[in-house]
Amino acid sequence: MKDITIPEEVLDIARVLDRAGFDAWCVGGAVRDALLGDPQMDYDIATSARPEEVMRLFPRTVPVGLRFGTVGVLDRHRRLHEVTTFRRDIETDGRHAVVQYGVSLVDDLARRDFTINALAYHPLRGEWQDPFGGEADLERGVVRAVGDPAQRFREDYLRILRGLRFSARLGFAIVPATWDAARAASDGLSQLSAERVREEWFKSLHTARDLGVLVRLWRDSGVAGEWMPELEPGGSAPSIDLAERDPVLLTCLLTSDPVTVLRRLKASNLEIGRAVAVRDALPPPAQSDDVTVRRWLSRVGTAADDHATLIRWRTGAPPAWAPVVAGIRARGDALTRDGLAISGVDLRAAGMEPGPTMGLVLDRLLDRVLEDPALNTREQLLALARTT
Repeated sequence: MKDITIPEEVLDIARVLDRAGFDAWCVGGAVRDALLGDPQMDYDIATSARPEEVMRLFPRTVPVGLRFGTVGVLDRHRRLHEVTTFRRDIETDGRHAVVQYGVSLVDDLARRDFTINALAYHPLRGEWQDPFGGEADLERGVVRAVGDPAQRFREDYLRILRGLRFSARLGFAIVPATWDAARAASDGLSQLSAERVREEWFKSLHTARDLGVLVRLWRDSGVAGEWMPELEPGGSAPSIDLAERDPVLLTCLLTSDPVTVLRRLKASNLEIGRAVAVRDALPPPAQSDDVTVRRWLSRVGTAADDHATLIRWRTGAPPAWAPVVAGIRARGDALTRDGLAISGVDLRAAGMEPGPTMGLVLDRLLDRVLEDPALNTREQLLALARTT
């Protein structure tokens, strides 16, 4: 196998561990991606040092996962690198594992999910450890579980979702034995927390080469049946640039009821609110004249941008009203009460009593301004208020 370039900050960590008499190997996705020609800066390190020894050796550490043997080491640029003690699982329940230290690097690699993630590179000696044929599977373009796939998935059902993500991201096929075991174990996905499923779904949306392939993998594997029955067939999913991959909007695009999906996945209130706003923004303006579009913008607010993006993704072209929206915003046309040239303070100063009537007056003034933005001056609105 070829040498790979390791950032100097990672080499510094490896040197400290090596001088103290501990093994230190680069492992995980960064090693895999480097072999695929995608150099990385964020390398994880597996070591024979126990967590307390890692914290003793480095002046700045963060206990990011002490229960699982992981310590975050901050380099001189305050970037965090995960350093994890060699370990093996001695007890699992499909979601969590009890780990044991004092094992070898090969034992540590044996507990990993897929062969392409069970590679290790010694950053100081340029040596490789590949006990499960990960390099060959990278060359063949396949995702294969380490050891018995059924056992791997029983240990942690999230590995099913990770396998689908790697397949969709890398364009790799899942070998039949691993695929069959994933489908057979899909009912165990109900044991996962909504947060872990959401994280994998969002990561997959961000990285999949082809969204249609990702959707088919989720449906055909049984994952969608457990967690996302609203997922639409993926054959017609559009090609969307990675820089545009907004997971909330993609969930709106790919599911029949994104609000229900995001609530089930325990998304944030902000994310759920965006989906609600997109839903409530329908239908789009029937005409593209300024008045119609202004009235629609007044109702839907910032959801107009998300709605326009969804239309462009679905049709391949921006909506006809998009330039009108841009013009309205460039002019600063008032779309809400806050944009009016007067407020309740001005109406009180003009002699109007506070109360529901004042709110109705402001609404009527906004309605007039949506029709004719030229009316949005203090003098004209006060005059209109007296006759409203």
